[in-house]
Formats: sequence, C-alpha cells, structure tokens
Amino acid sequence: MQQEHVGRMESRPANIEGAGAVTICDLVRNALRMRPDRIVVGECRGDEVIDMLQAMNTGHDGSMTTIHANSPRDALGRIENMIGMSGIELPLKAVRTNISSAVDIIVQIARMSDGKRRMISVTEIVGMEGDVITMQEIFKFNRQATDNTGRIIGRFSATGIRSKFTDRFRQWGYDLPASLFKPEL
Repeated sequence: MQQEHVGRMESRPANIEGAGAVTICDLVRNALRMRPDRIVVGECRGDEVIDMLQAMNTGHDGSMTTIHANSPRDALGRIENMIGMSGIELPLKAVRTNISSAVDIIVQIARMSDGKRRMISVTEIVGMEGDVITMQEIFKFNRQATDNTGRIIGRFSATGIRSKFTDRFRQWGYDLPASLFKPEL
C-alpha cells in the first residue's frame, strides 16, 4: 500500500488456555471505528463476510477482499453460503440485496494449465432482477494458443458491454476511450 496512513491488523488464534483470540470479525469492526477510506480483508472464509459486506455498504468505496470460487457467479454463491453458515437467519432476498449493493466488481484470477495465474474475467454486478443478482462480464481472457514450451498465449479483451462505472471513471479524471468497450473480433 502506497498511501500515507495505512493501518495493518492481523488475526490470531487463541492461546493454549483458549484466550486472546483476535478474529477477522473483530478486526473489521475495529477498522470501521478508525474512519477508513478503504478496508482490505485478505480472505473471507467465514463469519467475517457479514462484517465485510456491512463495511462495503457503509460508504467505504474501494473496499476489497478475496474469496476462492470457480467463477464470479460461484463467488456470490460462496458469500451466500458463508452468511448462511454464520448462524444469522436472513431471508435469501435480503442477503442477495445486501451483496448486490456491496459488491461492484468481481475480478477472477485462475491458474492456467501452464502454471501461471492470469486475470481471466472482470464481471460487474449490475443489481437485482427479482431474487436474482444480475451480472455482466466487461473484460475476459481469450486463450489463443499454446507455444512449444507449453506457455498459454492469449489476450485480455473487452466484451463490448459498457460498464455502469464509465461516468464515475470520468469524474475521477479517467477518460476511457470508446474503443475500449468495442469487442475484438
């Protein structure tokens, strides 16, 4: 992190007597008390997903976490499952509404057959249609070939769908060319 003020926190398990544990949930709650501009959670694997979603829904633009899943749609399912396993009883529509308002973009990274990790998809959460979270893929990795050493050759290209964040990028001083949103043939 290149910012001037960065607070790093780390969880820890309980000691041998069962005391002194610091959970990710504790850390997210305490981070919110520090009035942060950004909150980054290394990985959501359990109850902390609820606190992370709440943090993302309190105006902390740019908050980020990682979740292991097979696809962007599966990542949303994992979040739903983690909330369900936390013991908090919430209707599915309320859970999905909370997720769709908290999460803007899902960036999927995968380990390819050549052993290298590549960004393979940038998918945007558009909102809700009934009880379903709607998504649209903005960019994707197109595998083109494999060279004689087994290295995958490909390109990351636009799908042709214009992001709902285009106007926000302009407000932040990024003028995105229209050609960026034209799919490559």
